[in-house]
This record gives sequence, C-alpha cells and structure tokens, in this order.
Amino acid sequence: MNILILGNSEDVHAVHLKQALTQAGATVYYLDTHLFPTQLKMSWQPDTQLGCLNLPEGVKLDFQDIHSVFWRSLSSIDLPSYLEPEQQRIALNDSMSALRTLIQACPAHWVNSWQAYQFHKEKPLQLSQVKQLGIVIPATLISNDAEQVLQFAQSQDMLVFKPVYGGTHTQLLKESHLELERLKLVLGLSPVTIQEYIPGTNIRSYVINGSVYSVEIRSPALDFRQDLQAELRPVELPDRVQHQCLAITQALMLEWTAIDWRLSPQGEYVFLEANPSPMFLHVESQMGFPITQELVKLLMN
Repeated sequence: MNILILGNSEDVHAVHLKQALTQAGATVYYLDTHLFPTQLKMSWQPDTQLGCLNLPEGVKLDFQDIHSVFWRSLSSIDLPSYLEPEQQRIALNDSMSALRTLIQACPAHWVNSWQAYQFHKEKPLQLSQVKQLGIVIPATLISNDAEQVLQFAQSQDMLVFKPVYGGTHTQLLKESHLELERLKLVLGLSPVTIQEYIPGTNIRSYVINGSVYSVEIRSPALDFRQDLQAELRPVELPDRVQHQCLAITQALMLEWTAIDWRLSPQGEYVFLEANPSPMFLHVESQMGFPITQELVKLLMN
C-alpha cells in the first residue's frame, strides 16, 4: 500500500507519521513540493485520466497505485535562480498550475482535500459557514476601510486583530492602532481581521474518525501558541458541543482537524478556527489521545 505525505523530513509531524504508517505495513514516501519541478516529476493526461509521479529517489508511482495522501504542508516550489523575471513568472505559474492539477486529479484519498484547504485559506468564509450552523462566533470585521474599522471599534469594549489569511499571532487592538493616519497607512497595504475579544478559557478539540478529543489550554498569553509553558488538561465537552465539532468538520469538508474554541465565563463555546493540518504530537504525548493511531487507520482504510 503506497501512501504519500505532503511534506518533508524536516517536519517532525511528517516524520512521526511516516514511521507510524511504515510500522503498520504501508510503503510511505514524502511528496516534497519544494523539489518540483527540478527533481520531482509529474505527468497527467486529462483524456485518459492517467497520471504518474517520479520521485527524487527514483520511484515511479502511477496515480492509481497511490492509496492515500496526508496533507502536512505544501511548500513553495524551487525554481533556478538564473531565470529572468518574465521567465520566473511563467515558470512559477505553470508549475503551480501543474501542482494544483496533481492535487485535484490524483484519485487517492486525501486527508485533507484541496477543497478543505482552500476553505481554510478564506478564513472569513469559514467563520460564515460555521455561523450558518447556528454556532456562536465572535463579532468580526474584515476591512481595509479606516472609517469602517473605527465604527466597528466603537461597538465593542475590547478587540483583537490578526491577518485575514493567517501566519502570525493575534494581538490586542490598542488606541494607538486606531490613530486615523496610521490606520489609513496600514489598511492601504492590506485588509485586516478585527474581532470581539472573548474572555475565558482556550479549548482545542481534535476531530477524527467521528471522535472528538478535547484539551483545555491554560495560559495567560493572548495567543496560547506563543506560550511554551501552557498547561494542558483533558476535558469532556458537552454532547451538544461535540455534535457541533462533527458538524463543523463536515461543513468545512474536513476529515481531520483541530477546532479552537473560547469557553466564556458564562459557559458559552465560541468558535475561533478549524485547522486542517494541526500540530498534535505535544498534546498526544501529554494527554494520551490516540491521534496517531486514528490517523493511521484513516489513511490505511
């Protein structure tokens, strides 16, 4: 059974899962997109639906012989540095188009799919979709209009801001951030996501194979990802919230995810985000959650 891991040997989660799958009897290779198109080769025929990969280690895999693919990380491609700017642009567009084709044309079982990852890249739409399920989300504004931002800021007692796409940590919105000229300058470069600050406790729920494993993350940091000393405690969510976890997973086309909640002092679970490729090794080792076992089962079944 051939299984690919979209990632490389520098990622501890990719290495861990490769070892677990190999021990379970699978033949596992890294699909390292950073090696495309210089070392990783791909071919596909739309009329016959036949395709194949030639991996850097000399292994050829026909699409139909790939059982499943685990999406850990999609790296940037590697183009020769000697290319002229116009050649660089054309080569980049062609290479990325071919990679996107591979991901959608290869009939293997993807965990998670291209569609799920595209949904994650449009985080405002993810929030909207979850809200339509009847789940509470923070009051949120996505904007590059200074007047709209100032108006929204006046409607809330306390706010946080973060990138629309992601990639950096959440910060508290201060009065200095709302100085009009500074605000116009910043918003002239890119829009921002501004949200109502939800006081309370961080809860992360790992959802896989119909099971929900949740942990309380105790940290004084605004963004617990910045706190390496955060205290972890297993928690059992109310049945209603566990059903919401499963509904979110289905609505966002995910087979495996980590959902971040804030549990308010009033006992309300507020949805923040669902991550399609969450880190899990630390939580698994501390809490004993069978995440690796469930991932192996999902990828091999």
